[in-house]
Parts: sequence; C-alpha cells; structure tokens
Amino acid sequence: MNNDFPRIVTLLRKERGLSQKQAALELGVSQALLSHYEKGIRECGLDFVVKIADYYQVSCDYLLGRSLERTNSTVSYASDNAPVVAPIVTELKPEARRSSALIAMNKKLALNSLQIIFALLEEIDHKGLASEMSSYLMVTIYKMLRSIYSANFKNPQAMFSVIPELYTGLSAALQSIEESNINCLAQGKPLAGISGVESNTVPYLSPDVISKKFPDCAPSLYNLIRDTEEKMKKLM
Repeated sequence: MNNDFPRIVTLLRKERGLSQKQAALELGVSQALLSHYEKGIRECGLDFVVKIADYYQVSCDYLLGRSLERTNSTVSYASDNAPVVAPIVTELKPEARRSSALIAMNKKLALNSLQIIFALLEEIDHKGLASEMSSYLMVTIYKMLRSIYSANFKNPQAMFSVIPELYTGLSAALQSIEESNINCLAQGKPLAGISGVESNTVPYLSPDVISKKFPDCAPSLYNLIRDTEEKMKKLM
C-alpha cells in the first residue's frame, strides 16, 4: 500500500470515537488484522480499501494520501476562507504530486493546530504568556526560513544581521529561555514582575471538549500529537 494509509485509517477511526474492536467487527475483519493494517505491518487488498472508504465515507484517494479532500467531511480552517493550497497539477510527476500533497497536509495540520493554541491564549487572556508563546513560535519560523534561505549559497546573507555561524546556537538558546518562561508563567509563578497565570482562567480541556469547541481543527491537532509522540518514542 503506502505510508499514508495506516495513519489515515487510524485517524478516521479515532475521529469517530470507535474502538479497534468495534471497527473491526463492523468491517467484517478480525481486530488483529485491522491492527496490522493500522500499524502498516500488513497490506490490505484493493477490495478492503474500497470497503473501508465506504465505511468512513471518504474517497480511496484520500485514504491513500493522494487527495486532501474527503467525500463528506473536510478539515477546514476555522476562520480562513482562502484555499489551503493551489490545486495539484495533474501533469506533475507522481513524486512531485506526493510531495505537494504531503506539504499541503502538513500545512493544514500545523495551521489548524495553531488556530487552537491562539484561541486558548485569547481565552486565558494573559499578556505575558501570549507574548512568550508567540515569540517562541516566531523563532521557530525564523529558523525554518533561514535553513531554506541558506540552502542556496547565492542568496544574499545581508538579509540577516546575525552571522550564519552563530544563528543556530543563539536561536536555540532564545527558544530555551522562552520555553522556561512559558512553563514558569503557566505554573502560576511570577516572572520579571509579571504575575503567573491563575489556574481558574485556564479552561478545562479534554479530547471531547476540544472536539466540541474546535470541530474543524481538532482532527489536525490529534494527528499532530500522534505523529509527534511516535517520533518521540523512537528516541526512548
């Protein structure tokens, strides 16, 4: 099959709030077999791809990561009517189409997740916490942009005032300090004359609450959490 299928079918099941046992029963397969499909241990036949597409009411192309559009349900931006990306040109080579789809999907995961983060910051309404978190994210964007910019040695480095030999270490140090400040304020401790966050201003959160408050963005956040923790576990 491909690397996208196991991840997508697992996400769809979790979005529905189905246990693996329940989904397997309704799909007419054993739980062990469905588990192997979701983990990518075994590949299913095309007939099962069609069956599971009908079950979750999505297209086969969506299941295979070839399209970002679902049949009856789409993950859209909460307050942005602009298209996520320009339509994928069919004349592109298969490798280019896969790359474009991956970039578009990851863009959607990141931006939808940020929608939730900033919405929660607005609800908490703590200037210090919002400032530190925003600064942390801005440094992340700066680092990513500079990596891409510097990939072509012909690009003029005068755009940046911190020399290439220093920016990696200095930006990492700045983020480390900002992360410490964020944790300090979030735990209710004062920082440089700024009072910490009061616990009663922080909303109660759970998967159910997040799904109800952010129905369009929650699936992206859950996918981001899952993918990130899978990478973290590989380091253990």
